[in-house]
Amino acid sequence: METIKLIIDNKEIEVEQGTTILKAARQMGIDIPTLCYLDLHDMNIENKPGGCRICTVEVEKRRNLAPACSTKCENGMVVKTHTTRVLNARRTVMEFILSDHPKDCLVCAKSGNCELQDMANRLGIREIPGQEFAEMSNYKPDTSPSIKRDLNKCIMCRRCETMCNDIQTVGALSAINRGFMAAVAPAFEQNLEHSTCTYCGQCVAVCPTGALTEVDNTPEVLRALADPSKTVVVQTAPAVRAALGEAFGMEPGTLVTGKMVTALRGLGFDYVFDTDFSADLTIMEEGTELLGRLKRHLNGDQTARIPILTSCCPGWVNFFEEYFPDLKDVPSTSKSPQQMFGAIAKTYFADKIKIDRKDMVVVSIMPCLAKKYECQREEFSTNGNRDVDFSLSTRELANFIKQANIDFNTLEEGDFDDPMGESTGAGVIFGATGGVIEAACRTAYELYTGKKLEKIDFAELRGLEGVRSATIDFDGLPLNIGIAHGLGNARKLLNDVRDGKSQFHAIEVMACPGGCIGGGGQPLHHGKSEILKARAAAIYREDASKPIRKSHENPFIIKLYKEFLGEPNSEKAHHLLHTSYFDKKKKIIVKQ
Repeated sequence: METIKLIIDNKEIEVEQGTTILKAARQMGIDIPTLCYLDLHDMNIENKPGGCRICTVEVEKRRNLAPACSTKCENGMVVKTHTTRVLNARRTVMEFILSDHPKDCLVCAKSGNCELQDMANRLGIREIPGQEFAEMSNYKPDTSPSIKRDLNKCIMCRRCETMCNDIQTVGALSAINRGFMAAVAPAFEQNLEHSTCTYCGQCVAVCPTGALTEVDNTPEVLRALADPSKTVVVQTAPAVRAALGEAFGMEPGTLVTGKMVTALRGLGFDYVFDTDFSADLTIMEEGTELLGRLKRHLNGDQTARIPILTSCCPGWVNFFEEYFPDLKDVPSTSKSPQQMFGAIAKTYFADKIKIDRKDMVVVSIMPCLAKKYECQREEFSTNGNRDVDFSLSTRELANFIKQANIDFNTLEEGDFDDPMGESTGAGVIFGATGGVIEAACRTAYELYTGKKLEKIDFAELRGLEGVRSATIDFDGLPLNIGIAHGLGNARKLLNDVRDGKSQFHAIEVMACPGGCIGGGGQPLHHGKSEILKARAAAIYREDASKPIRKSHENPFIIKLYKEFLGEPNSEKAHHLLHTSYFDKKKKIIVKQ
């Protein structure tokens, strides 16, 4: 690669041709402020529209200031990043942005974690000249089952548009209008619920303001906890324990499993269980389904749909129902761990503690915003009573703990309740991309071969590459595995399946970059991929520390089948733990 030399703030640097001024400056340790810019380089995610002009710099011999994020370096270029002209321009730009921004910071969902607020403080903005002359935008708030949208707070950074259209290829968002009324909104409909939105929440995860936030279900959960007639059960997803500590000042990747359990008990939940338990249950059903299809396929049955696709990610399910409804018989029919847990909690466990399902409230703590939509789908209920009543994001849980004045950092380590709190390492790794299929391989290998699996870790299935593949030797049977995280990457694999070109036997898909650890409901990582890596490392550390690391060896799963379900994929198991899919272009009913 050809290199060029330039000078930034009186220091010479040599960079590869095509490097932007912003990246060159960062290589030198020079901090140029940014607002619309977003970079997740490990996953090839970059938003650099040069729209906000907060990163503006002065380039010698150029009349106009240049946006550092989108201006490429040139040989001999001389750049100044902090001249008086530059500083005044940045302040003026920020004043213009704030002149058209609501002033409800005290009650905004992003208050205290707002990049716009932080940038205004950094630039020393203490008043907004000309605000009385600004034509304030006046959009009505838009609420879907998962995401709340307030276009009045949109600053046109277009990060959400990059994530939705370029990375996820969902195409639900696009720029509309000009001037003060300019915003990013659903492309063809004026509300998210009737757009192509999959509720993955990646738009929320990158929004620097309160223009996009999750629907807050904390008040409903609080009412349930205050109702003495209700038994309130909570389940916690594996990725939550690897990220929750960040909301309390801990380093990314700090495991807080025990403190989280103690905090949930302190909030008043009657039983604290682990979604990892139902992740193990998912493996029993999905793994058995995989082997069933595989055996039929190997015996020449043309009706056996191969590859089988994982189905535990609701954002991914929404995506293929919207864009690939012709393939809706290809994914596993196994419900997600969240929904399996709810189905078992309101049947098996409700019977154990001798209460009616209508007197039990099941709450899930999830890294995902699509889970809010998933638990409201009509098929996941009995006579109008949901299997999972409410889903809270990791961020909502953190805020709930703070509201309750619980000192999280000093809490003792607690243990999950039995019987739905016991899990294996296979259940834990569901939180990272590649984890579901790795967990499935651990069980499917032993069920298929009848031999003990000596090599527990399938390192070849791990990593952050958007599309990965590996071949696992099932004692002479080469099992071809595909993995994708991010819906844009999933689309590539699905196109091959549709065209009959796929060579895979099984494919895992997660909607969010990094898998659940990068979910739309996690503490905001603000584009720092090292945070996702730290969370993934925490997931694998917990897996490695577990005494049991294969789902089919979980004694409580064994007991559940013996006492209640019978065999995996039995008639009863299929009724409770499996589902079917729909053509989303035909309106899916959401139970309010």
